[in-house]
Amino acid sequence: MTTQPSSARIIVGVGAVVWNDQGQVLLIRRANPPRKGQWSLPGGKVEFGEELQAAVRREVQEETGLDVEILGLIDVVDAIRPPGAEDAHYVLIDYGTRVVSGTAAADSDATEVQWVSYADLPAVPLWTETRRIIGLSAERHGPLA
Repeated sequence: MTTQPSSARIIVGVGAVVWNDQGQVLLIRRANPPRKGQWSLPGGKVEFGEELQAAVRREVQEETGLDVEILGLIDVVDAIRPPGAEDAHYVLIDYGTRVVSGTAAADSDATEVQWVSYADLPAVPLWTETRRIIGLSAERHGPLA
């Protein structure tokens, strides 16, 4: 067993692969750590007492202004940063979603939003796990489904 700092905790978060009717996926540029300034999926921390799917819908609405329908669970990702890093262990639960209403605009924890076709995703710098999650969602919910 490893020794943990007294402030160690696991943070549960959710992420959304958001698809539009054109088969594009929505990316946000993160305004805050972790991965500040990088392209990512809309999402964030689950609040105490909040159900996971409610957290997904809330986070997408807060960061992008979009209302989404949950299509299904994609996968669960461990994001573990080096020992000593603040909030070093995240468990991220990712869902496939589709837009129900709204116009995408950066808000809350996002500085930018962009719709990207699945074919153009290789040109966008993404964390390998984000790319993997989008790929799984494409097979189940998006342009490859």
